[in-house]
Amino acid sequence: MQAELINPFLESARVVIEQVIQIKPSTGKLGVKDVKFVENYIWIQIGLNGQMNGDIVFGLSEEVAMKMISAMMGGYVISEIDDMGKSAISELGNMISGNASTMLFNQGIRVDITPPKVLHSAQAAGFTAQRALTIPLIMDGIGELDIQVLVAS
Repeated sequence: MQAELINPFLESARVVIEQVIQIKPSTGKLGVKDVKFVENYIWIQIGLNGQMNGDIVFGLSEEVAMKMISAMMGGYVISEIDDMGKSAISELGNMISGNASTMLFNQGIRVDITPPKVLHSAQAAGFTAQRALTIPLIMDGIGELDIQVLVAS
């Protein structure tokens, strides 16, 4: 697994979060780990097709998701993730992945992305345990957003 595959997603996530959430995230430690889907988490899954095949998965706790959705909605306080909230967090994943696919294209890698799926539970994710290239983005006062790249070799 090549670390270069995660860089466009990391850079795109930094830019989009800074624009939409108004916070400059810092980067955690890059690693390879088994993907563990835990409850009380939101998973935004986007498929990758083309010269890269697999999935990009953004994982965040429900608490972090509510804070991000609140920031996206101009500070409106969110107490639960309703359809509007799912739409907002889904669009965040779409914006990050769309920008990353443009970056990949500019590097000579053609990839199409699928519409995002917002998953609320480990069972709904339908994933079997697999290894992923992963890196957390740390947002002061909000929490962490995990970026996980699952690319078929």
